[in-house]
Amino acid sequence: MKTATPFKRLVLTALTLLVAASLLLAACAPAGGDTTTPEDTTGGEAPATDPTEDTAAVPAGPAGKLRVAFQPIVATDPGLISSDSEVFVANHVYDYLVDIDAQSNPTPRLATGWTVSDDGLTYVFTLAEGVTFHDGSAFSAADVVYTFNRLRDVNGGLPTASLYANIAAIEATGDLEVTFTLSAPNPFFLYDLSDNHALVIKDGTADPTDFNGTGPFKVVSYTPEDRIVLEANPAYFQAGKPGLAGLEVIFFADDQAMVDALRGGQVDLVMRMSTSLFESLIGEAGITTLDIPTNGFDLVRLRADRAPGNDPRVVEALKLATDREAIWQLVQQGYGAVGNDSPVGPLYGPYHDPSVQPPARDVERARALLAEYAAETGGDPTLNLVLHVPDSGGRPDLAAVLQQQWAEAGIVVELSVEPESVYYADGENGWLGVDLGITGWGSRPYPQFYFTQMLASNGEWNEAHWSDAEVDALIATAGSTLDEAERAAAYQQLQAILAERGPVIIPYYFAQFGAISDAFTGFEMKAFAGRTDVSGVTLATP
Repeated sequence: MKTATPFKRLVLTALTLLVAASLLLAACAPAGGDTTTPEDTTGGEAPATDPTEDTAAVPAGPAGKLRVAFQPIVATDPGLISSDSEVFVANHVYDYLVDIDAQSNPTPRLATGWTVSDDGLTYVFTLAEGVTFHDGSAFSAADVVYTFNRLRDVNGGLPTASLYANIAAIEATGDLEVTFTLSAPNPFFLYDLSDNHALVIKDGTADPTDFNGTGPFKVVSYTPEDRIVLEANPAYFQAGKPGLAGLEVIFFADDQAMVDALRGGQVDLVMRMSTSLFESLIGEAGITTLDIPTNGFDLVRLRADRAPGNDPRVVEALKLATDREAIWQLVQQGYGAVGNDSPVGPLYGPYHDPSVQPPARDVERARALLAEYAAETGGDPTLNLVLHVPDSGGRPDLAAVLQQQWAEAGIVVELSVEPESVYYADGENGWLGVDLGITGWGSRPYPQFYFTQMLASNGEWNEAHWSDAEVDALIATAGSTLDEAERAAAYQQLQAILAERGPVIIPYYFAQFGAISDAFTGFEMKAFAGRTDVSGVTLATP
């Protein structure tokens, strides 16, 4: 089913978000975008497997193993993970204090419940009993305090320091109770606590890469160029989980190789693939396909702090040369929704303003702006740029379409398609440093994350290097006000500014695709693939 048209699903998801946001201000009863994946070194061929590992032949129950195809992981420190594959592995080795369910609601994990003070400044969390780390040591409030103090340490080199800058204090107010005190109200604080990096590690951990978590699976072996093998944690504190005895994440070079391995029975689950590959699996015997709308998007951005991106005429020309509707149809084939150059997509309900639209495509106007820019700067009226592109999903296809569209306006683009492991791992020498690039931003349950991390002047991942005082003020308002109407108005103003002058193009909000062997049951895919939890998956009854 195309996700461009399921109006009921969009409305229900939006309403769920509204309810979840309103609950943040009241006492809570017991109830994670970035988006990158590294390259594989196997050359795209399906890794060798043991023929005895045929999951269809394994009897139902905890003896089963789920084999998941992903690109290789690079970071294994939970505080540094970014790719879907890294988040997926960490999500099964460690636990979050607060998780987000498939409907974007905050839900307990290591915290069994919480209360919030009337002024929105104090959050008290009750923690689960009987939890142990994989090394056998007991979990306590001290581990939560240590984890979040590490994540908010401005000298720690972690990307979460700005996200948690609003935390004034974290205290263990009991062996299984933690109290967070904020400097100012944050209506999205529960969501912030579920950030992809916020996996709880042991107090005083000397090596954060040692895979010592409290999660449903324990690491047995890790071969960076091949796979990571995990086994069920028999002491896991959540009843009935995990439902399988093993989990194996097998690394591949590209999406085509993953899909071929699924068809050939070498893997059981694939997520994150191009639209064409997904459609090729629909109706395939023994395979169940799934697609869901998301808030995720592919971002095209030009650095705004140096030429040519520091000239508004160049930014406007790129926007005018882009046909977003055509891109959506060609690259996404009607799945998801057309973008409006803002991270606030239709699934955010009243935060999304459908009346805000980027300028209609006008090739002649784009040419005139570039000629004006060239005459003033003494340059060539033909703008020559290198577009840096990670090699996953439909991003190379997006780059090719942009290359064709922009050429009509006199913008000559050379494509540099790079392994994500190189592009994202290099930071300022990679995706954060290039003049013109494409970034895949995974779906988040609330829009503030994108603004704080990606578009604020001091954002940790401000890849456009854009600084706008009006934008910063609106971001601050949206992230602190307890007035829902004021927050919605701030988001709507931000959308208008981005559509008019922001150095970013968001041509679409993509759908999340998945395909799993029908030998398994209980699978529920999340909008951010890496946060999909398979601990409840079991073998299907024959």
